[in-house]
Amino acid sequence: MSDNRATLARSAAIASISVAILLVVLKTWATWKTGSTAMLGSLADSALDLVASLATLVGVWIAAQPADDNHRFGHGKAEALAAVFQVMLIALSASGIAFRAIQRLVEGGRTEAAPEGMAVSGIAIIATLALLAWQRYVIARTRSVAISADHVHYQSDLLLNLAVIAALALDQYAGFAQADPLFGLAIAAWLLFGAWNAGSEAVDHLMDKEWPEEKRQRFVEVAARHPELSKLHDLRTRTAGNRDFVQFHVDLPEKMSVGAAHDIIERVEDDLLREFPDAEILIHIDPEGHVDEPGNPLVEKDEFARLEDDI
Repeated sequence: MSDNRATLARSAAIASISVAILLVVLKTWATWKTGSTAMLGSLADSALDLVASLATLVGVWIAAQPADDNHRFGHGKAEALAAVFQVMLIALSASGIAFRAIQRLVEGGRTEAAPEGMAVSGIAIIATLALLAWQRYVIARTRSVAISADHVHYQSDLLLNLAVIAALALDQYAGFAQADPLFGLAIAAWLLFGAWNAGSEAVDHLMDKEWPEEKRQRFVEVAARHPELSKLHDLRTRTAGNRDFVQFHVDLPEKMSVGAAHDIIERVEDDLLREFPDAEILIHIDPEGHVDEPGNPLVEKDEFARLEDDI
């Protein structure tokens, strides 16, 4: 299953690179023909998409590598690092586009060859829609944070290309010369917004943010199927790439043999892994009544008791 996810993630990254190359070539020609700031912004975005997609390919390839002596938890955070790199590129791109748009507003000027520019943007929309469909399919099956960040780029490309068409049409056919730089500024603002959203999940992975509450509660519900466990506390969860990590403490009778306790924990792990197949689970056994860190609510919070209260 893990090999299949890695193959899907790589296929999405390669598809992104192919589309980006096509768009860069077309938009370079269109920018030269039209002199449009909005088209220049779209070209810059596609060029950075190409670089970002290359980073995504490297990220998902590294993340798919198995754990080794130096990375015993695997390489999943490579995806988050690739996503952060993409966000930095988006922010730089947006800044450059905004500067060019402001310069164009001050200096004035008209675009040329609008039909050619609009045709290129139309081709870009068709190619981007096909890529987005494949990325959605891959994300649903891999939960790849790097592909998700790349997906944000190409979602914004749809609006970017529509904005270019609108800017060229208003400039050439409605005589609204300021449309092109104004749309360029709007594109820059949209890119920054997308960068913020794309970066948030990557930072969460790098900072080992806890799972969403619904997912944590589902995990506790599965563990609660085993009445032998009298308490579950110090539950810690995190995600790295497409891999989940969970650790927690449970109470078992003090006089229970090591072998009997081991058998119970094995059954608990098997049950949890059926529900959470991508998780790596570490369980620590405490004798009933033991207190690990008195006064520390994060450690001593009984998840079973909390589950009963919610019910």
